[in-house]
Amino acid sequence: MSADSKKYSQTKYTLSLVETGYLILILVLFTSLGWSGIFASQVAKFTPHTVLIIPAYLLATYILYYLLNFPLDFYHSFVLEHKFNLSRQKPSDWFKDQLKSGIIFYVILLILFEAFYYILKISPDKWWLVISLFWIFFNLILARLVPIIIIPLFFKYKKLTDEALRERIISLAEKVKIKLLDVFEIDFSKKTLKANAAFVGWGKTKRVILADTLKDKYTHDEISAILAHEFAHYKLKHLLKLILVNSLVTILAFYLIFKTSNTVLALFGLASLSDIAAFPIICLYFVLFGIITQPIQNFLSRIMERNADKMALEVTANKEAFISMMEKLASQNLADRSPHPIIKFFFFDHPPIDERIQMAKNL
Repeated sequence: MSADSKKYSQTKYTLSLVETGYLILILVLFTSLGWSGIFASQVAKFTPHTVLIIPAYLLATYILYYLLNFPLDFYHSFVLEHKFNLSRQKPSDWFKDQLKSGIIFYVILLILFEAFYYILKISPDKWWLVISLFWIFFNLILARLVPIIIIPLFFKYKKLTDEALRERIISLAEKVKIKLLDVFEIDFSKKTLKANAAFVGWGKTKRVILADTLKDKYTHDEISAILAHEFAHYKLKHLLKLILVNSLVTILAFYLIFKTSNTVLALFGLASLSDIAAFPIICLYFVLFGIITQPIQNFLSRIMERNADKMALEVTANKEAFISMMEKLASQNLADRSPHPIIKFFFFDHPPIDERIQMAKNL
């Protein structure tokens, strides 16, 4: 691994830990010092209709957190990427993306928590199960909308102009019995110099998306190796398995809140989850639960990624292209090729590059 890759990776790990610790600190202080209650009472005081209290409170707290977290966020997503020559995005474009992603996140958060407080009110005994099912259903709908609505808000879509590559990708999909809407390319390079590709969508929306940073620098064989891996996830039903795992995690998280919230709320001087001032506590639950469950989810994800790699190598029968593609991705994305086992345990949802290359060599 190059010196830049090592330094970049270590900085990313450190920032991730700092940001998580900082978020926990903000949530704890915001609630324990009574600021959440003050926010809630002030919002109620100046909001003309009770139906607007939740949207107004969420907006106020979201803006406050964004301002408090702005230095870390700006350094992590803009300064660091430019420092290691991984981005050429202008500050004005970065701010536009921040605004768009902020609005999208707020709308999603508002839908989820409006449902949370409504279901909590009408089903005081089984709310944790009803809310879990709603969140799972909503995430399924969101996954279907991402390639159609969300991605075009940040990148320009167009059909792949390289007809030979397009036909090759469609033929590869047909080989594994996948019907594609089409193959698209996006102007990834206006934001980052990293490479990426994806197979997204459900039903008739299934499509391949290629970043121009990948399309222009990789051979057709190497691109086929990448997409064979993505198609393998679909054929091996990894998406369904991940949905089941994430659904279980969601149900467990809400059940944990249901069983322990009275005790936790009492520690912060709050009486009920239905009090909007308890919103930071709900967020704190999910942050801490995520810290506990993420390594387990990463472990399961790494197993799926290995199986997808193996199937991709079987379908393409071209380990040389797979290995050269991995070498290029590692260099272009400044990947940590061989992380410490602890780093791998907590941060990696894919096997490290060196492991994937060695696996290919051994087949």
